[in-house]
Amino acid sequence: MSELMPEKAQDSETKGELAFQIFCAFVFLGMIGLVFCNAMMRYIFKMSFAPSEEWSRILFMYITFFGSIEGFYRGRHIAVDMFTGLLHGVTRKSVDIVAQILALAALFVLAIGGITLVLQTIDTNTVATGLNMAFVNGTLPLMAITVIIMRGYELIKTIKKPAAQFLAKPKEF
Repeated sequence: MSELMPEKAQDSETKGELAFQIFCAFVFLGMIGLVFCNAMMRYIFKMSFAPSEEWSRILFMYITFFGSIEGFYRGRHIAVDMFTGLLHGVTRKSVDIVAQILALAALFVLAIGGITLVLQTIDTNTVATGLNMAFVNGTLPLMAITVIIMRGYELIKTIKKPAAQFLAKPKEF
């Protein structure tokens, strides 16, 4: 489980976590439903519904960014710890702190780029649905800022944690 989750909430999810998971499930199922219906329309009627294609792309972006938030919250994002797993003590703590600072820097760049993208497309609408592109692209900086908050909290916890608690991971074959 992620270190972000409070100890009592590791066994049972809070209402907010459950609501977020249900929201992500609806977004994902909506995307799947739209793609399926559009495929059936192509097969049966030999035509597609353009707004359906656009909405499925938008929902794909949403599930990507909101799913990223969930992945970071749960600590289930991709992490390569082959090198850091061999370290322990002060060395491991130092490497973890540097890695978290670099991740925060990358997230800041992503957030700034996302905000810039939203500002550049705020007066643009999508072709088929007429949806404002800021509503579509706004999920990028939202995800980045949310993960910055989570990563910042993790960094503070890492700094406060005694170096003696950073142990090398056993080798797995």
